[in-house]
Amino acid sequence: MKHITPPSFRIRQQTKLHFLLLFSWFIPLLTFWMVGPDYLNKPFVFIAATSLNLSIAASCLITLDYFTQQIIQRYPDLNQTKKRAGWLLFTFMIVTPIFILGGIFMYDYFHLFGYHHNPRITIQIFILNIGANLLSVGIDETVYSINKWRENALEKEKLQQENLQSRFDSLKSQVNPHFLFNSLNSLSSLIADEPAQAEIFVDEMAKVYRYLLQTNSQGDLTSLAHELKFIESYFHLLKTRYRNGIHLEVNIPESFYSCQIPPLTLQILVENAVKHNVIVASRPLHLEITGLDGHFLQVRNNLQRKNTRVASNQIGLSNIMAKYQLLTQSKPVITDHDGFFTVVLPLIVATKHERINR
Repeated sequence: MKHITPPSFRIRQQTKLHFLLLFSWFIPLLTFWMVGPDYLNKPFVFIAATSLNLSIAASCLITLDYFTQQIIQRYPDLNQTKKRAGWLLFTFMIVTPIFILGGIFMYDYFHLFGYHHNPRITIQIFILNIGANLLSVGIDETVYSINKWRENALEKEKLQQENLQSRFDSLKSQVNPHFLFNSLNSLSSLIADEPAQAEIFVDEMAKVYRYLLQTNSQGDLTSLAHELKFIESYFHLLKTRYRNGIHLEVNIPESFYSCQIPPLTLQILVENAVKHNVIVASRPLHLEITGLDGHFLQVRNNLQRKNTRVASNQIGLSNIMAKYQLLTQSKPVITDHDGFFTVVLPLIVATKHERINR
């Protein structure tokens, strides 16, 4: 079995910034309090004491950096700032005194540079350490929050672009010449053979295009009831074309109708099923849209893939994922097994205020 090595520990840029900004004055001041005038008057003492204390400080800083990364991994979001800052401050207040007391004990035990323990100086060092910890946590949180805010802003902008592209792709896929040709071809056959059905077909086709054209102006969400009405019209066009080769079963509790969903989500899933599967009367394509407990919607179709591979770049499913991520909702769950392709969509429960406005 191949051994997988864990990722190596790396010191963060914020920690390096701490070392440059904080320890450039903290270590000399602390060392002067401990050693006294000899620290400034004797070059050897200055170099040796500074080097020793910098080594202790660097060890302390690396330890703090490790714990800081663990805390950030546990509380990474901007809305967790209070918890993250609280744990960071608690960790700093525990770890730094351990290294300070260890250093003082070493100085006193070996009488380094003529040091003799002075409780008053130790108290001063601890007071200075508290200020340094507050400054360190402040710097760390400020830098992290700014970087996190920038990352979130860039990700949100990217998701918004993907959402707009999704709307454009959905509209473009329906108004392209291929779709229009198939619809008009079906209409032409109906006019000659079933004029009454042709009139219904034109009405449903108008509803489809009206909904598609209104999508860009109706916002990021639409009610499930509106989406299902659109799917009913859209499926009518498919049913007219494929006849007994395609079936749709909708089983959704009425209480779900006020829930919300990104526009054209169901259309993308139905279109994908039609695009990638064989549709003939002897092997009909069965589509199911079912409401599940917990306000989830299951869209499922039986798998009977075409022998000729259909070009697919997964844009449709990716766009659905991007829409839900932009809305900060849990992602849809996609499965492909047991002869079925299944997508479970979280429904967004509309508030009372939103239902009144709508």
